Amino acid sequence: GLLRQLVLLPGADATPRICTAMNFKVATLAVPTVLQDLPAKPASNEVLKYPYETDTKVTLGSRPPCTKQEKAQFWFNASRRGLYLCNGSAWISMLEVKQRLDYVEEYQNLVTNSETMGVEVFTIPKVGLFAATANRYTPPGSAIYKWTDGKFVPYQNIPTYQAQSWKYFTIGKKIFLAVANFEQNDRGQEFSVIYKWSRRKEKFITYQRITTHSARDWEAFVIEGEAFLAVVNHREGNNHNIDSVIYRWNPRTGLFETNQTIPTSGAYDWEFFTIGPYSFLAVANTFNGTSTKIYSHIYIWLSGSFQLFQSILTFGAADWEVFRIGDRVFLAGGMPAPSNFYAINSSIYELNITAQMFVKFQDLLTYSALDWEFFSVGDDSFLVVANSFDGFTFSVNSIIYRWQGYEGFVAAHHLPTVGCRDWEAKKISSSAKEPLSKVLKLKTT
Repeated sequence: GLLRQLVLLPGADATPRICTAMNFKVATLAVPTVLQDLPAKPASNEVLKYPYETDTKVTLGSRPPCTKQEKAQFWFNASRRGLYLCNGSAWISMLEVKQRLDYVEEYQNLVTNSETMGVEVFTIPKVGLFAATANRYTPPGSAIYKWTDGKFVPYQNIPTYQAQSWKYFTIGKKIFLAVANFEQNDRGQEFSVIYKWSRRKEKFITYQRITTHSARDWEAFVIEGEAFLAVVNHREGNNHNIDSVIYRWNPRTGLFETNQTIPTSGAYDWEFFTIGPYSFLAVANTFNGTSTKIYSHIYIWLSGSFQLFQSILTFGAADWEVFRIGDRVFLAGGMPAPSNFYAINSSIYELNITAQMFVKFQDLLTYSALDWEFFSVGDDSFLVVANSFDGFTFSVNSIIYRWQGYEGFVAAHHLPTVGCRDWEAKKISSSAKEPLSKVLKLKTT
């Protein structure tokens, strides 16, 4: 045929649509015959050859030995599509194709104590990988699972009261796990709890109780060497316009103490991030008692406290996710809709350095979206959204979007979920409507 016009889109990539050949020999590097049988080193009196006649030898197939005899030779690994150079002792990568996300498959069904409102995945050095689920009912409370023999198995159960989320953090050598409790305990007390990892008992034990009001989320961060912990208070009784609190770690007492209060409205989430030398804290405000169409705020750390930096009009924001692609900074927000309208555009904002503010970059259609999670596979960037309800059913697809440069984020994978509430970068989804969470495996090429 005749190609009449060619349009180049920076960052766009069609290679994920191409099927990978099962016979890797088809994709081998074409090496001219003149280059295949030349000695590794020229004779001392040999005349310098043209580039296409240089003394290069490329080996195909499985990994060959790399000794002084093979020094300066190349090896092309067809299965990994990589070109390597022997330095006399080891193969050095010259060109290598990064991992790419091919598809997502279900790996493990994680039966939980009750509906799961959130999942926190973390690693304790020299102990292992864990997943803490924030479960709705007490009893039996919330569970912590440990990765054992290729799957998550129950490890510890902790009494919680309609737990909403967990936050793992460290201060020096101390390891902590904080839970946000939404309801009162059996004695009518309302508090969230910070647990500390006991190296002797190899489990989490109660460390500090903090009075909260329908807590939704914890955020841990460090500014200028000092540790902070911020809690989102959702409401007190029927009053959604209350203070959320930022606590500062006191190394002398070994406790968190109130440092600052910030007015919030039915808040769901804190998100801490840094840009250069500046520290920011964004809050997702959801409901002010009369409307879900309210401002969410971004605060900047100045002179020892957080001060208002920017206000963004949101429609029941439930989550903020800050991520970077190259030198660009983005802010994604999940916007659940009111009861009569569930399909709504959630917005992605980009930091405009010149204007010193976040400006809208892209809208994505979501269905009562409650969480965003950013992750990377090789050189590719992805954003997964937790869709929870479309107005008819909780069985609605959550979507993985792939960064396409000029095109922004484009839907790449649709994942069946039921009332999805939270995603973690280890690819665990939690269901707020069923006592079942799922562990997904990313298949790469």
